Amino acid sequence: MLDIPSYLSRGERARLFPVLADTSKEGRTASILLACLANVDEFGRSMMNTVGQRAGPRTRIETFTEVCFSSQSDKMRPDGLIVLTTGNRQWRALVEAKVGNSELEVGQVESYLALARENDIDALITISNQFAAVPAVHPLQVSVSARRKIELFHWSWMHVLTEASLLLANDEILDRDQRFVLNEMVRFLTHPSAGVKGFDQMPACWTDLVASVQAGAAPSPNSAVTREIVGAWHQVVRDLSLTMSRQLGVEVSPRIPREHLRDLDARAKADSCHLCEEHSLAATLIVPDAASPLEVTADIKTRSLAVSMHLRAPDDKKGTKARLNWLLRQFPPTTNENWHIRLYWPGRTSSTQRPLAALRENVDQAVDEKAGQVVTSFDVIMVRDIGARFAQRKNFIAELEAIVPLAYDQAGQHLRAWQRTAPRLPEAKAEPASVNTEAMRDAAEQELTGPQERPVLAQPIVLKSEPDVDVPQDGLLTKPPPEDAAGPVGPDLAGQVP
Repeated sequence: MLDIPSYLSRGERARLFPVLADTSKEGRTASILLACLANVDEFGRSMMNTVGQRAGPRTRIETFTEVCFSSQSDKMRPDGLIVLTTGNRQWRALVEAKVGNSELEVGQVESYLALARENDIDALITISNQFAAVPAVHPLQVSVSARRKIELFHWSWMHVLTEASLLLANDEILDRDQRFVLNEMVRFLTHPSAGVKGFDQMPACWTDLVASVQAGAAPSPNSAVTREIVGAWHQVVRDLSLTMSRQLGVEVSPRIPREHLRDLDARAKADSCHLCEEHSLAATLIVPDAASPLEVTADIKTRSLAVSMHLRAPDDKKGTKARLNWLLRQFPPTTNENWHIRLYWPGRTSSTQRPLAALRENVDQAVDEKAGQVVTSFDVIMVRDIGARFAQRKNFIAELEAIVPLAYDQAGQHLRAWQRTAPRLPEAKAEPASVNTEAMRDAAEQELTGPQERPVLAQPIVLKSEPDVDVPQDGLLTKPPPEDAAGPVGPDLAGQVP
């Protein structure tokens, strides 16, 4: 009891090897995770950054499990507590974890938010197999009043696993012992007994919705079925991005409009309308340094999956044939099946599309189709018709998780976006002697100050070489100049050389 904060009546520090009952999967898994947060420096900093807390070298992370507050009864017992201390500043968060098929419930989450508010806790972090687009967007619709003054975050177990895997894959764990500990946590979370799993099947209503759309029915964007399908699709996309992150060793993330990041309902409404109008589900995945984002589409009417990338045609190539050959050269020779190229033309001219194999055999067919016009951009598309598997809850997910990495492997990682080349200096101007720096300086000064007018005398003085005018070394004239030399001379200049 002396090892826990004074405001707790019960709890203990999170253990890497917790002594708990076999039935306490949630407690065991949560304890291992919290112990790694506190004892693997880079992992703790990485996870805290996802909830907006910067944990620098001077920050101490402490974690506790099975906590009870002195002012509350033992009935309210969150799975954990995280305490970040940096100097005199302290940030605290309650942790509630679920594993396996157990899901978070709104009532329980709101009760823990109330508990946090009563005990001056800053945040609540929930962990489960449910997916969220980003930690700040919770998968549950929690009332605004319940979240008052308390931050609410969510980690999926796959998100935790991905963060750890990326740190290990990129050799970011500096301490050898800490690397070993994090490796063991990853090994534990990937074992079936831990109860950690990805999103592996669509809801039960998926099959019926696919059948009704193919029969010509128009689903309503406000129906519960549509909302459930869209919610499942959001989880599929997040799981897919985490899978790609672990495969590529970089963070792959779904692109979400800024206005939807904190408004889960607005995002659901927008995607529900898209489903009802286009009869498809769509998502965008951002892969760092790729030529363009990956556009993923599940077309319900055609029962097909598509992955595409959009590339701008190179401006330095004048004709369609040259621009198209620039694109075709980027594909590996083995890439042919299920690939198509869509060509976009200037103005309102409709796009055209050809199979990749056909263009490789005869590129002129695309040129002749729009004679006199030059292509402006391309869509590189991989399409796969999966037939009856599209309506099957598990097979749909399996096919989607197969086609996206395959499309990236066959084309995505090979494509490069066109960039303008740096301007070249003509050879004639390459020599320093050919550059008139004095003239450039004068031009620059004139540009800054504007043209300067030189003072002009009303009657300029012109000295002629007359034999009767002697100019001694002291500059004084010994004999006044004649009147016809340059006109009359002012009294102040008479007898002096200007």
